[in-house]
Amino acid sequence: MSTRGSITAGLLLGLLTASGLCSTQSADREGFPALTFPKEGRWSVATAWENDWPSGWRHAGAESVEEVGEWTIYEGRLELPDGILLLRDAERELFPGLRELRRRWTWTGDHPLDQATLSIRIRWEASAARPFLPGISYYDNPAGQSVDPTRIPVIGNQPGDKGFYEEHRFPMPLAGAEGKIDGKVFAAALHTLPSPIAGGHRPDQWWSLGMERISAERVELAVYSGPVASNGENGIVKGRQKGFVPYPGAWCALRPGQVVEKTVYLQDPEPAFPGSGFEAMVRASIRLFPDRSVDGFASYGGILALKMRDSVNRFREGQSFAGIDAFPGQERPWIDLGWAGQSEAVAYPMIVLGETFKISRAREIAQKSMDFISTSPFTEEGFSIRYDYGKQAWTGRRNPLSQGQAMNNMFNALRAARKAGGYDTSRWESFLRQACSYHAERILDPVWHPVSTNEAFLIAPLVQGAELLDNPRFLDAARKAGGHYLERHLCMEEPYWGGTLDARCEDKEGAWAALQGFLALYEATGGEQYLHGASHAAGVVLSYMYVWDVSLPPGRLADHAFRTRGWTAVSVQNMHLDVYGVLCAPAIWRLGELTDRGELKKLARLMSVSCGQLTDPWGSAGEQIHQTNYAQHYEVDPGQLQRVRGDYIENWNVYWITAHFLTAAAQFQEMGVDCLAW
Repeated sequence: MSTRGSITAGLLLGLLTASGLCSTQSADREGFPALTFPKEGRWSVATAWENDWPSGWRHAGAESVEEVGEWTIYEGRLELPDGILLLRDAERELFPGLRELRRRWTWTGDHPLDQATLSIRIRWEASAARPFLPGISYYDNPAGQSVDPTRIPVIGNQPGDKGFYEEHRFPMPLAGAEGKIDGKVFAAALHTLPSPIAGGHRPDQWWSLGMERISAERVELAVYSGPVASNGENGIVKGRQKGFVPYPGAWCALRPGQVVEKTVYLQDPEPAFPGSGFEAMVRASIRLFPDRSVDGFASYGGILALKMRDSVNRFREGQSFAGIDAFPGQERPWIDLGWAGQSEAVAYPMIVLGETFKISRAREIAQKSMDFISTSPFTEEGFSIRYDYGKQAWTGRRNPLSQGQAMNNMFNALRAARKAGGYDTSRWESFLRQACSYHAERILDPVWHPVSTNEAFLIAPLVQGAELLDNPRFLDAARKAGGHYLERHLCMEEPYWGGTLDARCEDKEGAWAALQGFLALYEATGGEQYLHGASHAAGVVLSYMYVWDVSLPPGRLADHAFRTRGWTAVSVQNMHLDVYGVLCAPAIWRLGELTDRGELKKLARLMSVSCGQLTDPWGSAGEQIHQTNYAQHYEVDPGQLQRVRGDYIENWNVYWITAHFLTAAAQFQEMGVDCLAW
């Protein structure tokens, strides 16, 4: 193992406690109870439905126990008015600290068992438990709650508060929590093997997964055969960008002789540092869903060739401008920097990959686009990020997030151009020096306190600026920003958030901004605290990545035999899939090298290749992939919710989808990774 890149438990404890980031110590697992079933019984089945939630609960315990090889078999029964429901659990230790449970229900009655709800309920005796539901709830989304709690999932802190969501909404299908036992921090989780439920009352009804607070000292992690709840209401799902839609009647009916089975995995409590408990859950999910195969996908090199062509076709030039049209065909004649547009990103891959893909205009496109971007005017808020080439004028749009992204892409191009030779980079250097000076002085001001993780996007370009422009003050600013975000986010009292401009909440992009920044600081300084921060942020990024393939109903995605593995959800507000994980892949790969985690390299390759799906013959693709009951570009009719999942909205043909593929490929090329062979 790399001594420079490894983080031992002792070193980690020293980093956290010495810096004052986390004051509560972790504990040894030995001597603390495992996850248990409720006292009322191993099995719980509801036989009625009230207020959009199951009722008429009946419970049963084991009547017999048998050891069969590595399995322990528990059997029981529920005597109901219309027949007997036979119950069976098969349980074994799958990995240390992780138990597999296969539950089986068999209905023996002569008539259907209607309005039934099957469940697997797991109790955990822990206080101050904070939920972790990948893609849905990050320690109950405190940042999003502070902005607008009606737009995001909220579980709550009072007894009886709960959050249960359809399994296909989980990138990693687990419901976990981080809590305290005797004042020491532990984390535990319930993982599932996701599936639709046979006999569901709703079309396309799946099992639901989540957490309920039983008391201040106890939570319940559970999977149900359909019921959902969130934000203090039963029978609702996060179906719109700005809110929820009804999802009533999610019971099921068991026909005579029907057998239903469900597999779950119990991750028993293990010690954790405050805010790091989720990392063990993420690692367990990655281990439980090990398929990293890219067989059957289009070749990555072929996808990149289409993306290079798309870039050339988007290039626009006039007497006073030159650059990439970020939104062609949408009455938005904009050269847009950072965030959604990423017009500045074209230069870097043209310099690194232009010759490989035989792009005759590669040098011209890189030189002219960078020269033009370097004319963006500065004000007291930094440089403009939008040029309207219809009006031939820079607009007043400015924000530090987009500026940071644009600066990083421009520095990538500057570094590559110096190495390649033959480019005039004088204008680029002058512009970037001014941009770095502006943001460095702002960050080094004692009053600097960013709203969210958005300004972490400035760390990596400031690190690059310190080296490429030979100015150590830029690194001072990057260090200050890095330290600020380490202190702010490692304990997850405030999770990473604010990395998307249209979703002010916990999001993948906020975690990515931190990951990119921490990793850049580690590479520049060797500070182990930055490597730990990068690993922590990477765990959050990966928790948004689907480790499994969601089966899809008839629709646009099924038309393409679409597979979800490797794709990322956006945020706890915008719950569709996107290709953003492609941009993160080189950093995930590099982190795998630094920490000797080979599985991270495999995940990076999967993210890169899988996200090439849906690329059309012109090299473009849409942004809205509906793997779950969520739509963003049209209003959801609650009565027609089943038409949403499996849909694909491709008319938002924005350049970032192309740019991120090419930026990542250029990075892999510079890292010596032969991604074109994937």
